[in-house]
Amino acid sequence: MKFSAVDVRQAASAADIVYEALRRAIIEGEIVEGESLRQEELARMFNTSRIPVREALSRLEQHGLITTQRYKGAVVAGLSIEEIAEIFEFRALIEAEVMRLAVPNLDRETLEKAAQYCSEFDRETDPHRWGEINRLFHYTLYEASQRPYYLQSVRSSLDRIDRYLRAQLTFTNGVPRAGREHEAILAACGKGDADLASRLTRDHILDAGKSLMTFLREQRG
Repeated sequence: MKFSAVDVRQAASAADIVYEALRRAIIEGEIVEGESLRQEELARMFNTSRIPVREALSRLEQHGLITTQRYKGAVVAGLSIEEIAEIFEFRALIEAEVMRLAVPNLDRETLEKAAQYCSEFDRETDPHRWGEINRLFHYTLYEASQRPYYLQSVRSSLDRIDRYLRAQLTFTNGVPRAGREHEAILAACGKGDADLASRLTRDHILDAGKSLMTFLREQRG
């Protein structure tokens, strides 16, 4: 038989496609806190049955992005200020350690790639891109830690707070400060100073958390 075969082991399932599309829409704020996600409507939008939609919604709930409410079904989850503060505390602990583990394994290619994202973050004017570029910068460095379980925990934490963090960067002029802190972290990595890079990462996350807490308290009155 002569045809182009596809390795189905590498192909995304319908549930994976629905999950990733909804996950991105939630973390980027396209689907807002409290909005209902109806299985029938989603199945029509994705031209699929309700089974992969149900599976995708279940995964989103496991990661804390949606909740199931009586009479309303699946809705986009919100976070209290206390919950957000706890997530930032967790991130500061885990990401500082990930950075400490990563620095000894960083090579020139990885540092150059991180430097590109650092510059791209400074130049970007579209708020919808800040969260994505910020992740790419940090993850480029973190992946050298060779700690996939840690990185999955970091990813889940970022998924839950990205929409709030983007608002903080937008309305508090936080991008220039974040850019300067990225540059300092990258410089410490370039010098091979794992302790300094770890401490700067921790401070970077905690400072962003404090700024976000102040912003949210003002917004929520």
